[in-house]
Amino acid sequence: FRIPPEVKRWLKEAWDIYRQKPVLVIALLGFSAGMPYLLVFTTLTAWLRDEGIERTTIGFFAWVGITYSVKVFWAPVVDRLRLPLLQRLGQRRSWILLGQCGIAAGLMLMSIAHPQNSLLLIALAALLVAFSAATQDVALDALRIESAADEQQGAMSAAYVFGYRLALLVTGAGALYIAEFTNWHITYLVMALLMVVGMLAILWADEPPHQSDAERMRNELLLVDDIMGRPMHLQQRPRWQRWLLSAVICPVLEFFQRNGRFALLILGFIALYRLSDITMGIMANPFYLDLGYSKPEIASVAKVFGFFLTIFGSVLCGVLVVKYGIFRPLLLGAVMVAVTNLLFATLAMVGDLGTPPLPALALVISADNLSGGIASTAFIAYLSSLANKNYTATQYALFSSLMTLPGKFISGFSGWVVDVAGYAEFFVLAAALGLPAIVLVLVLMRHHKREQQDSESIPEAP
Repeated sequence: FRIPPEVKRWLKEAWDIYRQKPVLVIALLGFSAGMPYLLVFTTLTAWLRDEGIERTTIGFFAWVGITYSVKVFWAPVVDRLRLPLLQRLGQRRSWILLGQCGIAAGLMLMSIAHPQNSLLLIALAALLVAFSAATQDVALDALRIESAADEQQGAMSAAYVFGYRLALLVTGAGALYIAEFTNWHITYLVMALLMVVGMLAILWADEPPHQSDAERMRNELLLVDDIMGRPMHLQQRPRWQRWLLSAVICPVLEFFQRNGRFALLILGFIALYRLSDITMGIMANPFYLDLGYSKPEIASVAKVFGFFLTIFGSVLCGVLVVKYGIFRPLLLGAVMVAVTNLLFATLAMVGDLGTPPLPALALVISADNLSGGIASTAFIAYLSSLANKNYTATQYALFSSLMTLPGKFISGFSGWVVDVAGYAEFFVLAAALGLPAIVLVLVLMRHHKREQQDSESIPEAP
């Protein structure tokens, strides 16, 4: 069997791209970014349920994840403030390392606590982990964008997603396997030690080049005057006013100026698109355990099997975006997420008669992860298209915060809904929460089509 020359050339080009140091560093840092997420979300809920904590209490732990959703409030600080004790590492690397140390410390605190008598300590430690992880994400997004040219951002993003998904597999399936054969305390200690991977990666990484203070001031003067429509004499204002206007206010003003009356509709769509998916996520592991499945079965089907289905959904969505544009995959993802919640409701009704067969769980989880892969990939592509390159870090932090905040807040009541009504009713409600996103996608599709028609009808200048 001989490999065609074209395939050989493509493989060589891919190898040359992905073996570059910045790409390898981002893959390792993607692993570091993905490590804390499940450990303060679904894996934590599995631990609490395994220890007999009430579902209503478990649901309130979803509010720890709100920390990810409000990172936009301190993103400008991370972007501008230099850490005095870590200046030798540089602006981006110092903040990433600080975030990693906070994550490791929080996970170690969780490993020594017990849910039955130290639930408050676990909650505070989880809050430390989430805050540190959100801080790491802000600095890491900036480092990823600044470390490579535009034509290399595809490879950087792919490496980051691979590392992140690998971390989800380790903290999902890996954590459940370790907990089954040892205990949850050792599990969280092992996860804390794995943060060393990211720390070594940030020490290996190079600090990306930054604008000088004079360059930044010059660019900000032009941007502020353009957005405000008149000279603002920014250089004559107090330092705190210059910082507030250029780092915080201008990114928001630019977005509203560019999108006009549709800006609020777009922000509403961002807030509602992942609402159904995030709301049901907090109860997933407690649901599997209450159905009677063992932790190894959940790890094998929900985590390992689901990992590959999510990757497949992401790859499939990438093809669909190229072929049909961004809005059709967005619509497909929204519909599939709502429908898969109805499949969970069906599984819950079957579970009332006894533990459903494992293939039934595999089927529902396959649909859930496939829809999640499509929806999340399409949505990230849409958010990326919205951000202005002059304000990428702050605007993207705003979008990603708004994306998760409503779902995180509502999911805090998920355990109470299950206790009062039951799992089937909860999943039907989660499916209904996906309907506004479907309607808003259709509205945005119509608006985008009208904009295209208007641009085509404008005659070219002679």
